Amino acid sequence: MKIGGLQKLTLIDFPGHIAAVIFVQGCNFRCPYCHNPELVDPKQFQEPIDQIEVLSFLETRKEKLTGVVITGGEPCIQEGLVDLIKKIKDRGFLVKLDTNGSRPDVLKIVIDKKLIDFIAMDVKAPIEKYSTVAKAEGFEDRIKESISLVLNSGIKHEFRTTVAGSLLDENDIKKIKDLIKNDDSYRTQDFVNGGKILDPTMLE
Repeated sequence: MKIGGLQKLTLIDFPGHIAAVIFVQGCNFRCPYCHNPELVDPKQFQEPIDQIEVLSFLETRKEKLTGVVITGGEPCIQEGLVDLIKKIKDRGFLVKLDTNGSRPDVLKIVIDKKLIDFIAMDVKAPIEKYSTVAKAEGFEDRIKESISLVLNSGIKHEFRTTVAGSLLDENDIKKIKDLIKNDDSYRTQDFVNGGKILDPTMLE
């Protein structure tokens, strides 16, 4: 696992739980508004954190934390994801997985093996606009499959969309709602300029 960061405490990223957040390096999308460029652009990667170090930290927090969030980057492109989740679960933590839905094959494995307790899937845009909004080609069918997997998983979940600049309009949001069958968990979040994004020209 290429772990790019560890947030030792969060009260907002895992609904109902006090959690830690593991940030993985690497992503197969290039959303221009991404506020974690150091986890997406290989040129900005820092020295990875050893997985043993992360697990050792979690061992010391069993009495204080109830959950662990795995985010990125995109966790589902990491070869060691399933193994890491198993090790976290073995230590008694609940696991929330953040994903862009690009790897339904991996999503199916962690769902079928009952390894995750909450899924947050970012639906970047209506299917026909993924190449524009996420700079990602050829993922349309995989996104649809992942949405179906999440909807039918029986696992707590949320779908979410970041609304940034002129990339999406009200009609696009309606199309996304249709895509996820008007699931009650859906929410939008406005892009917030935190000072560093993957494509700084968006701010010009």
